[in-house]
Amino acid sequence: MFKSYNLKIIFILIWLIFPNHIVAKNAIESARVWPAREYTRVTLESIKPISNDQMILKNPDRLVIDLHDIDLNEDLKNLSTKILSSDPNIKQIRVAKFNSQVCRVVIELRTESKINIFSLKPAGGYKHRLVIDVYPRIDELMSLVQDKEKKDLIPPKKEILQIPQDTNKEKTHQELPLPTQAAKSMSKKIVIAIDAGHGGEDSGARGAAGSLEKNITLSIARKLKKAIDDDEQLKAVLTRDDDYFVPLHGRVVKARKLKADLFVSIHADAFTNPEAKGSSVFALSESGATSASAKYLANKENESDLIGGVSLDDKDPMLAKTLLDLSQSATINDSVKLGNFVLDQLGDINDLHKSNVEQAGFAVLKSPDIPSILVETAFISNPKEEQILNNDEHQEILAKNILIGIKKYLASNPNIAKNF
Repeated sequence: MFKSYNLKIIFILIWLIFPNHIVAKNAIESARVWPAREYTRVTLESIKPISNDQMILKNPDRLVIDLHDIDLNEDLKNLSTKILSSDPNIKQIRVAKFNSQVCRVVIELRTESKINIFSLKPAGGYKHRLVIDVYPRIDELMSLVQDKEKKDLIPPKKEILQIPQDTNKEKTHQELPLPTQAAKSMSKKIVIAIDAGHGGEDSGARGAAGSLEKNITLSIARKLKKAIDDDEQLKAVLTRDDDYFVPLHGRVVKARKLKADLFVSIHADAFTNPEAKGSSVFALSESGATSASAKYLANKENESDLIGGVSLDDKDPMLAKTLLDLSQSATINDSVKLGNFVLDQLGDINDLHKSNVEQAGFAVLKSPDIPSILVETAFISNPKEEQILNNDEHQEILAKNILIGIKKYLASNPNIAKNF
């Protein structure tokens, strides 16, 4: 009893004199930087939540973050080496020990910026994360809107839409007249929002050979954009044009601000069984999923915000109007029609996982007035399909066939003129 009492006193005395030797400090296990024109994200991942304070200083513009009870290890030191000279938002980062209990991170900004700092709980294989988003003061999205408005007008050269028709499975080009309403409106281009799934912190599914879904979807999206822009009556806009994360609601809001007439989200499916194969197309459902697999996929895709990292305080004023209006039966019907045309074209170049357009509660498809589909191009978890998904030529074929399906939908739908 006497010995136990003495040990307690000794422990307390040691704790009072050397508290940092008794209480284990937190540690940064990974430091990542995702630069993009729209914003630059800095992510610090740790074994425990990161206690921190921040302040913004002027002349020069810089953000100072004090990390409490954090060891200055190599992962944290190396953060300064991860800033590219081409980063549009951050000039450089300096990291140093401020005192015995604080590590100071100084982020030098290229210009006056909007800063969003938030913490994320463990999700999707990540541990605790402190996220620092640096946005340019000039709204990049509004710049895109203004640029689009300048380039929208085109001379009304043709009042027909070029689409290929099937003839013994060989594609030939045939000119079909647009419906009267659409033909009158062709002084403006039809805008198609192309959404490359995942990005940044959210890598999406991973193939057996290590391929990342986010890279494949961006590559296909870029090819689809080029194919669309080659048509003088159409214009494509990307919800992301680089490797950075865009929240699900942000993709919808961006499409609406850019006045998109259609929304196509590109993905590469994955399943626990590596033999699962084929292409699929999905639309939104108001009344539950059409199958258990559709529900499973929607739940998985909707987890992107948890994995990619969204601040709960970061709300767009258009969000409520965009996502809470689920009385959109007409839009969903149009989405299913668009999906059927695209699915039919995908069936010409790949096996179909399901022969019909399926429906579920995909957050990224919840635009009340834009026909929206999600295309699962193939299974990245299937070794054979992973290989073809990485093939540039096959990606070109995928993009062209998705476009053919879009054109067939447009030629059959006079209501597309309603947004002009």
